[in-house]
Amino acid sequence: MFWRKKDSEEPGAQAGSGDGSTAAQLSGRADGSGPADSRHGDLVGGIDLGGTKVAAAVISPGYEILSYRRSPTPVKGGPADVVKAMALTMQDAAADAGVESGRLRGVGVGAPGSADSATGALSGAGNLPDWSGEFPLGTTLGKALNAPVVVGNDVQVGTDAEYRLGAGRGFSSLLGVFWGTGVGGGIVLDGRPWRGRGRAGEIGHTMVRRGGARGLNGLNGTVEAYAGRRSMEEQARLEVKKGRKTDLFKLMKKHDKPHLTSRVWYDAMEKDDELAIDLLNRAVKALAAGIASAINLLDVEAVVIGGGMGVRFGDTLVPKIISRMDRYLLNPDNPPVIKVAGLGDDGGVIGAALLLDPKP
Repeated sequence: MFWRKKDSEEPGAQAGSGDGSTAAQLSGRADGSGPADSRHGDLVGGIDLGGTKVAAAVISPGYEILSYRRSPTPVKGGPADVVKAMALTMQDAAADAGVESGRLRGVGVGAPGSADSATGALSGAGNLPDWSGEFPLGTTLGKALNAPVVVGNDVQVGTDAEYRLGAGRGFSSLLGVFWGTGVGGGIVLDGRPWRGRGRAGEIGHTMVRRGGARGLNGLNGTVEAYAGRRSMEEQARLEVKKGRKTDLFKLMKKHDKPHLTSRVWYDAMEKDDELAIDLLNRAVKALAAGIASAINLLDVEAVVIGGGMGVRFGDTLVPKIISRMDRYLLNPDNPPVIKVAGLGDDGGVIGAALLLDPKP
């Protein structure tokens, strides 16, 4: 089991390698890295790259979080600025743990989009600024950190972490649903991650209403179009323009946030903000339909609901999602076990670190 030894948070696909060879990187031959015996024991780095934040941690062999840093994801500048933010955040976390990033055994990265298993390139990262086509994330970040880098999809690595160390332990099949900026999914079948051709598990892009709400990725009527935090914020702004009243944006300013974060939505719900409650209920309905459809298709033993929104509303809205799913399940008398993510916000960095130690 993991635990966090030191929290120094600052305010404010398949695993791929940076140089095309995971084995080469883990032996210390990544671009800019020294020989393996020059590294700092078995300490590893984990980076969780999201649409609004970059989280980085140094993690022990027993998956203890020794240090943790967090910074905002750049809103402009493209891949170069994103990589710079990732490198600085990881270097700060390493310094907090008393080690240079170049002496870590390696750094795992969980990133949105599709991670190429052969090259470490990242594509399809639509919620990152100006990220079009493929970008050699593993190689570029490896040079900046002077360390081996392994890249995987953020939601899949989070699902793997829950399966191995969190709420998914003890099950042979698992669906991870991460409700946050978007809605992502990860799958474990017969004890192994299932990535398909690189984009399996995209539950957020499951259609729940033909001709429904406009999706930010061009797909309409999907789970993410109703439940993704970014889509919810856009809908809230449209409703305000139509004349509806809400304290959502006042709370955003109060908390000094650039977007409607999970905390803002939670506080608005606690204040009985009518618009916030309407949009949260809308999200619950879409999530219930989408998750139930995935269960009907995969028949997994368990579902773990995580992500910023999923964890924040674990005691309030997740039970409503579970209750509403019954009307869509093919076998409502024998549903899978459904849990809130056990690793919380730490699942992303822990899952990223697990890329360096893939389970056979």
